[in-house]
Amino acid sequence: MAEAYPWQDSLWQQLAGRTQHAHAYLLHGPAGIGKRALAERLMARLLCQRPEGLDACGQCKSCHLLAAGTHPDNYILEPEEADKAIKVDQVRELVGFVVQTAQLAGRKVVLVEPAEAMNLNAANALLKSLEEPSGNTVLLLVSHQPSRLLPTVKSRCVQQACPLPSEAMSLEWLAKALPDCSVDEHRELLFLAAGSPLAAVRMQAQGVSAQRAQVVEGVKKLLKQQIAPSQLAESWNAVSLQLLFDWFSQWSQLMLRYQLTRDEEGLGHADMRKVVQYLAEKTPQAKVLLIQGWLLAQRQKVMAKANLNRVLLLEALLVQWASLPGPG
Repeated sequence: MAEAYPWQDSLWQQLAGRTQHAHAYLLHGPAGIGKRALAERLMARLLCQRPEGLDACGQCKSCHLLAAGTHPDNYILEPEEADKAIKVDQVRELVGFVVQTAQLAGRKVVLVEPAEAMNLNAANALLKSLEEPSGNTVLLLVSHQPSRLLPTVKSRCVQQACPLPSEAMSLEWLAKALPDCSVDEHRELLFLAAGSPLAAVRMQAQGVSAQRAQVVEGVKKLLKQQIAPSQLAESWNAVSLQLLFDWFSQWSQLMLRYQLTRDEEGLGHADMRKVVQYLAEKTPQAKVLLIQGWLLAQRQKVMAKANLNRVLLLEALLVQWASLPGPG
């Protein structure tokens, strides 16, 4: 059975309680809040032959086949390799499945995740199935970045936002999920995960708190000219590019905010507060805007899984960062 998360209760009642189901749903929201689990729970409910209340029974032939991963009327479309695109050939295979008759005489259910991984040709190939799915087919699209989906794909789905849980609910859940961590560690992880509890658990397993401390220490040394950009770039091999560009984009945004508001409460997390304030006071605004624009453009490339030269990219970032304090 797919895991049920407490922050999804009202959303689940709304989705599972429908008497008529749409032929396509787009479940969207930040990564790390359990959208895939929600889609799998709905998939089980839609395929179940004897649903009990709002959930699948877990006992019928359909539920057993789904649990074994051999349900003939269920299709999961995801990238063939992690972090790669969903290709047009994969979607063509899916379209072949959609036009067939259901083998268990019930519904067919398709799960696509992450939907934004479809390249342009793949997304266009799916449009026909979204427009007129054959027979009793329900498509469940899961997206962490709906802005990257074609408007034509979005308009053919019932769009369902999946909200971020409240901080209190996330901390309560993390207390059970990570019982060996302190409340302060839970808060720190939740901050690093931008409020997504499942991402916080992943980050704990990957040692992201230690990586963040290493990056912050490196940035301070760089600004004191105690380490060269190339040397620092090499030392960050274990840290994902996505995280690095998230953090640097965040810091440049906080610098800009401080320059505009002079609000010391809005300087972000304690570990970089003084550095952000110092840079904001010593850097011309035009220069902050310039590096922020550059960072956001590179971050988009990183998120789109572009083929980037990691070392050169980080060196370019650190050379610009080291030159921030001073004339424009």
